[in-house]
Amino acid sequence: MKTIGLIGGMSWESTRSYYESINRLVNQRLGGFHSAKIIMISVDFAEIEWLQQRGDWQKAGELLAECGQKLEFAGADVVLICTNTMHRVADQVQQRISIPLLHIADVTGAYLQKSGYTKSGLLGTRFTMEQDFYKQHIIEKYAIAMLIPPREDRQVVHDIIYQELVKGEFNSRSKDQYLKIIATLAENGAQSVVLGCTEIGLLIQQQDSPLPLLDTTELHCQAAVEFALM
Repeated sequence: MKTIGLIGGMSWESTRSYYESINRLVNQRLGGFHSAKIIMISVDFAEIEWLQQRGDWQKAGELLAECGQKLEFAGADVVLICTNTMHRVADQVQQRISIPLLHIADVTGAYLQKSGYTKSGLLGTRFTMEQDFYKQHIIEKYAIAMLIPPREDRQVVHDIIYQELVKGEFNSRSKDQYLKIIATLAENGAQSVVLGCTEIGLLIQQQDSPLPLLDTTELHCQAAVEFALM
């Protein structure tokens, strides 16, 4: 079994889901007392969030690249950045390590393509929805059209993530707001919705939505386990 390296803490709420999911999936595959071989570095999210708000992605990338190097030195065989938004600096991290970085947009795009979806909605932080590093990656590499909500709805999605979800607060009113936004995406032709923020899956589940929901945390974990056990 290969060792999975996790760059977590963005937020620790969703990183906990990574740890639980990867271990659960390994045990389902191997049975008995088996669990995953994991090395994790958890950053102080306040430092990362401060750099995000100031648009200093270069410095944020340097911090995560250092984490990737430490994971490689400690014996990791693959690196996962346990957040969608910080894949904004994925290339910067990959350039500093010699082991593969498992890109969450690749995992998501491949699943969309395999499932036959040609148009999907995307929810996430404002950075993930509005910048090209995520949705354009999927559009160009997997030929999937990506729909994002209108500006006002994007701000609602973003604010709920930073004001509630990363703090472990899950409110029914916020869930209702998300579901209304998903309904609008469906009206505009979305065949599925990518939960492009690792905390969103903690608020809404498949039974809440008429559209298929792609939980990127779970997809990322599945891909990591496939790598570790191949």
